[in-house]
Amino acid sequence: MTPLAERLRPKTLDEYIGQKHLVGPGAILRKMIDAGRISSFILWGPPGVGKTTLAQIIANKLETPFYTLSAVTSGVKDVREVIERAKSNRFFSQGSPILFIDEIHRFSKSQQDSLLGAVEQGTVTLIGATTENPSFEVIRPLLSRCQLYVLKSLEKEDLMELLQRAVTTDHILKERKIELKETTAMLRYSGGDARKLLNILDLVVSSEANDPVVITDEIVTERLQQNPLAYDKDGEMHYDIISAFIKSIRGSDPDGAVYWLARMVEAGEDPAFIARRLVISASEDIGLANPNAMLIANACFDAVMKVGWPEGRIPLAEATIYLATSPKSNSAYIAINNALELVRETGNLPVPLHLRNAPTKLMKQLGYGDNYKYSHDYPGHFVKQQFMPDELKKRRLWEAQDNAAEQKHAERMKALWGEDKFKK
Repeated sequence: MTPLAERLRPKTLDEYIGQKHLVGPGAILRKMIDAGRISSFILWGPPGVGKTTLAQIIANKLETPFYTLSAVTSGVKDVREVIERAKSNRFFSQGSPILFIDEIHRFSKSQQDSLLGAVEQGTVTLIGATTENPSFEVIRPLLSRCQLYVLKSLEKEDLMELLQRAVTTDHILKERKIELKETTAMLRYSGGDARKLLNILDLVVSSEANDPVVITDEIVTERLQQNPLAYDKDGEMHYDIISAFIKSIRGSDPDGAVYWLARMVEAGEDPAFIARRLVISASEDIGLANPNAMLIANACFDAVMKVGWPEGRIPLAEATIYLATSPKSNSAYIAINNALELVRETGNLPVPLHLRNAPTKLMKQLGYGDNYKYSHDYPGHFVKQQFMPDELKKRRLWEAQDNAAEQKHAERMKALWGEDKFKK
């Protein structure tokens, strides 16, 4: 039997649930689709939020040839064959054929290179889907030729709408008398993943022989404990486990962190995926409280890439325990987020003249570089001057947190700038 998630797959944008920031009225993707012309783009988001579905809807709407490749099973030869077929199927009255690549982050550099010419020349319009940060996984020349759109986990209202649609419109479920008495457990276990939610609903309904089927939190929990993999058919539990792994490190529990690491190792998780998360954790959660954490995490990544499995588990464990037992700080994480928010609020403020370079005579005449003080010419290699735009000169973005390393930095800043600028 066709799975419920496949039976309910939307065919049009009006049936599509969620991602209003991209496909809602007036949103950027909606405008392009309605105009009948789209450029190449990559959809980045967690599992079960509609990446594949959206690509299929776009192809149907534009009535253009649609080719699909899976990065797990396709090689360079497959890519070139699809591009040749796209060339022969191109008609002047149509837009470029669409090439959809699922899990594009799994494509090797050579596979991605083989796409460049076709994307640049418009032979195909590329739509890539990925659960991984494209900045790490997609080569820069290809990324620069594509827009990047971020899809979000579905909100409670989206998931409730999906449940109601399932029990009232699916040709199998609507024949049953289903009462959604309680939905908290279903929503919690789904984690914003539409496919997982529908798998849970399907599991619970199919396990009840008699009508009416009254769905409660207790029944959902009981069914999932009996059959925990039934709602995780595509291995999506891996996202829950990596979340538990990172939160154990953040929470300074080396035992929990190593346990979740072992779960990933035993399940055959990609070692690069684990090592990359350690690098992110070192900068996001430990940061300036122990800068050596970043060095250890990077060394771990290099070691794992060199030795592979099974020995790679040892540097992973070493780095995991080091990060979990390190003091914690997210001051750098907060500072860059504060700065980004400030930039979005204030726009492109002019750089103060004294901070500008003056490579030409005209620029010198205009005052570029005037009154800039070269720090190394002053005692202690420091002199007070303004480094922020005029409108923001009193704004603070970084705050030292309560750990020995950052307090040392904070004391130095206070000594240089005075208490007013760097008081907490």
